[in-house]
Amino acid sequence: MEEIKLGDVVILKAGGPSMTVYQINGNDIGCKWFDGNELKYGGFIKQELESDEE
Repeated sequence: MEEIKLGDVVILKAGGPSMTVYQINGNDIGCKWFDGNELKYGGFIKQELESDEE
């Protein structure tokens, strides 16, 4: 994967919903996504993520 940038749409390599990158701190990536109508937030390491280009 190319370098992750703010605003990129990513997914976990293990699967899951599309998420938007909102924060980057080294290898720590902050993402947000919707679960139904509820906005969720989570932190992941860069190696867990891949681009969600369809």
